Amino acid sequence: MKRDEKRSSKSRVVRSSKPSGTVRIISGRFRGRKLPVLDIQGLRPTTDKNREMLFSWLMPYTIDARCLDAFAGSGGLGFEALSRYAKSCTFIELDKYAAKNVADNIQLLDLSVEQAKIIQGNSLDKLNILDQSYELIFLDPPFNQNLLPQTIVRIVEKSLLAVDGVIYIECEGQGAGYSVPENWQLIKEKRSAQILARVYQRTS
Repeated sequence: MKRDEKRSSKSRVVRSSKPSGTVRIISGRFRGRKLPVLDIQGLRPTTDKNREMLFSWLMPYTIDARCLDAFAGSGGLGFEALSRYAKSCTFIELDKYAAKNVADNIQLLDLSVEQAKIIQGNSLDKLNILDQSYELIFLDPPFNQNLLPQTIVRIVEKSLLAVDGVIYIECEGQGAGYSVPENWQLIKEKRSAQILARVYQRTS
């Protein structure tokens, strides 16, 4: 689930501070678990169908991967990866209520700090403080905010994507006008009227 990254937490309308829905983990060690999510204006769910498609693509790359969910929202992508035996996941989320919800779900699944951690703040700023590379990165930012070009630049500058690592990018169906380095090879793509989903692998 995603949100308008540019708005401050104070300006958002939170209809409820209590969970009002769930995200279901599809497969793996937490299969069938339903994690509470908050009713926060601007969040949009990643559907079960789309997550199932994505993780069928990512099956060869998930086990033991260090993951980064850079626009976490509900944390559904990161938690699905952890369920499928990723080594760890770092979540970044701007909205303080959504970040607290991710933290609560980390505790609910009894994940250690070595396995999962949440960083609350603007992703474009927080990427600068990361000091390791990741084998699997999720980039599913809020639509129509032109966040992908700047985010990709930071990932490249900080060498956050490991060699042979993969990165999932989701944007508006008409495309978000981003470009990727020559050493990111496109290996999967699905386009619909609403969503453009791609997986790239860093080759060198």
